Amino acid sequence: MTLIGFLVLLLIAAICGGIGQSLAGYSLGGCFVSIIVGFIGAYLGKWIAARFGLPEIFTISIEGKPFPIVWAVIGSALFTLIIALLRRAFLGSNRY
Repeated sequence: MTLIGFLVLLLIAAICGGIGQSLAGYSLGGCFVSIIVGFIGAYLGKWIAARFGLPEIFTISIEGKPFPIVWAVIGSALFTLIIALLRRAFLGSNRY
């Protein structure tokens, strides 16, 4: 993969992660965190789609590497929601 292809992939992951965090209503951090959330969301979303036999709705191919846009957004929203609930459960019980 070339540098330009890698940077485009990072940009798409950041956008998907940011949209997923917005849908969940909770922000985990800045741009770097959005990139990580986007990639985790892509893996989580693809796994969920495979488990339920759902098709890949909108996939972008960057230099032969497929990136599932819709499943990345859905997966990142679910991942952000889980992290938000865990933070609230662990940090909320220690407050006075």
